Amino acid sequence: MSEISRLKAQITTRFSLGGFQIRSEASTFLAQQLHPLDETERKKWITNVANHVQGQCLSLPVVEKQHIELAIKEANNTGLDDSETIFRVISAFDVPSFVYCEEKKKFLLDTSKKSLLAVPDAKSNYIRERYWLLWQKTCRHESFSQRMAPGTDETGKKSRLILRKVENILSTSKMNDVVLLGLLTQLMEGHYYLEDPTGSVPIDISQASFSSGLVCEGSFLLAYGKYRDGILKIDEIGFPFPEPAANSRAFYGSVNSWGGPSKTLLKYSRNLGELEKANPEHSIVFLSDCWLDNPLVMEKLNQLLRGYDDFPPVAIVLMGPFAKTNENVYSLKSLFQKLGDMLSECEKLKTQTDLVIVPSIDDPAAANILPRPPIPDALTMELKKRFPRTILTTNPCRLQYCTQQIVVCRADLVTKLCRNTIHFPKEGLLETHFARTIINQSTLAPLTPIAFPTHWSYDAALSLYPLPDLIVIGDPCQGFHTTEHDCTVMNVGSFPKSKFAFKVYYPSTKIVEDSQIPDEE
Repeated sequence: MSEISRLKAQITTRFSLGGFQIRSEASTFLAQQLHPLDETERKKWITNVANHVQGQCLSLPVVEKQHIELAIKEANNTGLDDSETIFRVISAFDVPSFVYCEEKKKFLLDTSKKSLLAVPDAKSNYIRERYWLLWQKTCRHESFSQRMAPGTDETGKKSRLILRKVENILSTSKMNDVVLLGLLTQLMEGHYYLEDPTGSVPIDISQASFSSGLVCEGSFLLAYGKYRDGILKIDEIGFPFPEPAANSRAFYGSVNSWGGPSKTLLKYSRNLGELEKANPEHSIVFLSDCWLDNPLVMEKLNQLLRGYDDFPPVAIVLMGPFAKTNENVYSLKSLFQKLGDMLSECEKLKTQTDLVIVPSIDDPAAANILPRPPIPDALTMELKKRFPRTILTTNPCRLQYCTQQIVVCRADLVTKLCRNTIHFPKEGLLETHFARTIINQSTLAPLTPIAFPTHWSYDAALSLYPLPDLIVIGDPCQGFHTTEHDCTVMNVGSFPKSKFAFKVYYPSTKIVEDSQIPDEE
C-alpha cells in the first residue's frame, strides 16, 4: 500500500468516527497536503481538519473537497478553537429565545418547544416578552434608575422620574407627571390606548410633541403626561431609550445569545478578533431584488461575479425576490441553474466565497409571514451542484463573521413603517428615523401583526437586542446606511431599480461602501 493510500485510509476512518462520509477526491487532496509531515503532525492535522469540518454544520454528512479546503484554511491561518468559525449563517429557527425573569432580574433561556402552529397563548406571550425586554432596559436608564454610589448625597439633585404601570394610574382619579411604557393599540376604532400587562388606558395625543422616529400602532411608546377623568393626556411621546450592546450583553454574560453551535458568545473571541483586524480587505457583498428572469439583471450579475473573482469576498448575499413575475414557480429551477453556471466559471469564488440565498415573502413555497423558510431544495439543487458553497437560509437570518454580528431581513420594512405611522416627523432624514425606530424598539417588526405578520413562537428571530453590529434591510426604496449607537443600519435598495447598485460591508473597519455595476461603453 502506498503512503498516500495509507493516509487516505486513516482520513476515511477518522471522518467515519464523526459520522461523515468523505469523497475520494477530498481524502486524496487532504492526504497530499499531509504527506510531507511526520506521523505525529499528520494525526494532529487530521483531527484538526475533521473538527473544523464538523463546525461547518453541513446539510448532508458528505464531505467534499471544498469543505476540506475551507477547514485547512481556517485551521492553518487562525488557530481557532473547535467552536470558532470565520463565517456562519444562522437560521431564524435556530436563534435562541430568552425570557426576562422580573423576580431574578435576568434573562433565562427559553427551553419550551417551538412550533409554526403555535398555541393561542403564544401571541400574547411574545408581545408580553417584548414589553419586559423594553421595561428592564428602560428601568436601568439614568432617568429612572434609583441606584446611587455608597456615601453619595441625593440632596440638591434632580429627582428621578418614576416609571408607572397602567394599574397604578387606574387606581387613582388623577395623577401628574405620569411616565408610562405601553403598547400603542386601537381597542376602539379611532381611539388610541396604551397597554401593558396590567391593563390599558385611553390616551389623548392631540397636544403631544413627538420625538424622532416612526410611531406606528403596535410599537411600544414612552409617554409623559397627566391622568385626568379616565384619560391620559400626553404632553411628550417617544420611544424607549436605546441601550449600548455592551451594556445589554452584561446581563447575558458569556452565554451564546446570538445563535450557532458555540456555547459561548463568539463576540468575545480573542482569536476571531485578531483575525478580523488582520484582514481589513475582507468584505461581504449584499444585493436585493435579484430577478433571475430578467436578462439585464443576469448580465449585470455576471459582471459582478466575474469582477469579484479576482478579489473574492467572504460572502455574497443575494436577497429575493428571485423572479419579477411568479407565474410559473418551477421556472426558478432553470434560473438558479443559470446562476450556478455563471458561478462555476469563477474559480476563486468557488474556493473562497460563500453564496447566501435569502428569500423574500414573494418567493415561492411559503406564506406571507416571517420568519419564512429557505427556498426549497427542489428549485435550487442544480445551483448547489454547480456551486457547492451555496447556503440556503431563512428570512430573516443572522450572519457571524469573526466577532461581527449581522442581521439580514428581506422585507419592505421601511415602506411599511412609513405607510403605517400615525405621525411622520417633519424634520430629519428618513434613514435616521427608521434606524432609531427599530433600534429603540429592539425588533425588526414594531408593527401590528396585521401589518407585519410574524410567527408568534419565533419572535426571537426578529429581535435586535442586544444590538448587532449591522442590520441589513432589503427594501425597494432608495438605499441608505446610517449608524446609531454603534449599530449600522443599511438598506440595500433594489438592484435593478437603482441602476444596479449594491452595498459592500468591510467588517474590520465597519465601513459600508456604495457600489454600482457600470454601464458598458
